[in-house]
Amino acid sequence: MAQHLELGLDTFGDVTTDAEGNLLPHAQVLRNVVDQAVLADELGVDFIGVGEHHRADFAVSAPEVLLAAIAGRTKRIHLGSAVTVLSSDDPIRVFQRFSTLDAVSQGRAEVILGRGSFTESFPLFGFELSQYETLFEEKLDLFVAVLRQEAVTWSGSIRPPLKNQRVFPPIENGTLKTWIGVGGSPESVIRAARHDLPLMLAIIGGDPTRFKPYVDLYHRAYAQLGKPVQPIGVHSPGHVADTDAQARAELYPSYKRMRDKIGAERGWPPMGKGDFEQEADHGSLYVGSPETVARKIAVTAKALGIQRFDMKYSAGPLPHDKLMRSIELYGSKVIPMVREMLA
Repeated sequence: MAQHLELGLDTFGDVTTDAEGNLLPHAQVLRNVVDQAVLADELGVDFIGVGEHHRADFAVSAPEVLLAAIAGRTKRIHLGSAVTVLSSDDPIRVFQRFSTLDAVSQGRAEVILGRGSFTESFPLFGFELSQYETLFEEKLDLFVAVLRQEAVTWSGSIRPPLKNQRVFPPIENGTLKTWIGVGGSPESVIRAARHDLPLMLAIIGGDPTRFKPYVDLYHRAYAQLGKPVQPIGVHSPGHVADTDAQARAELYPSYKRMRDKIGAERGWPPMGKGDFEQEADHGSLYVGSPETVARKIAVTAKALGIQRFDMKYSAGPLPHDKLMRSIELYGSKVIPMVREMLA
């Protein structure tokens, strides 16, 4: 039987450069992201995910607002976050914003909930990092209660209890598709299964098959629960150009600049060209010609048995025109090739 695989794109709205190498204003980056999503929609890409950050190198801090703008200019592409940092947000307001997006987009909204790999939102919104685990666990529990679209009665340690409270607007048809974003924690995999939610694996480095134990754990958890397993997806970075050499030459300077900036904050050594080549050849960097990227996606899909692959196509200051070309090739060439390889 052919493996069904949805193919999407993700962006964090990385602040890009103009033709002279100057960083663009955040406002222009946001307008460019809308144009990128419109192109993806026209090319038949299944999903566009917009990440949430609260720092200078990423322009998107309110994904739902940007996704609503995208909804108004697109017709079929599904719209979601990548990810929504639930720990520093209000679960009820998150549901309301996405249920509103679902309404205006005619049922195309999805949400990927996670703790996020950055912590700027915690002091910004007045949350203590010491409550990192408790905040996510309890807020996810409340969000799942709201997802049922029934009167909510809930209590926890992070906010006053709720008793028979209804949340509006409801989802018009069915339920809001909600993924749990996981970076490599077995506890997070079990949590997703316990709440009966799809699993999105953020694989941003190393051999993708090292996540196979998490896939197996997710399946075992569902077997013990006696329920059919929910979909599994993968989010990984990449870039498509006409040839392998061109794609690597275009991506490397921007990818290194982004990676080294974040690495300096976290105590990582600078990334060398050899590290980049290793990730491109054997790791989780999907960079190259359409044929190369399609082949690598198909290999990952078969190895992990996933139902969704989202390529994070933005990378540091990589310019808008290069991103548009990458999207064009992804939609027009990579996706058909992957479908053929998995048929």
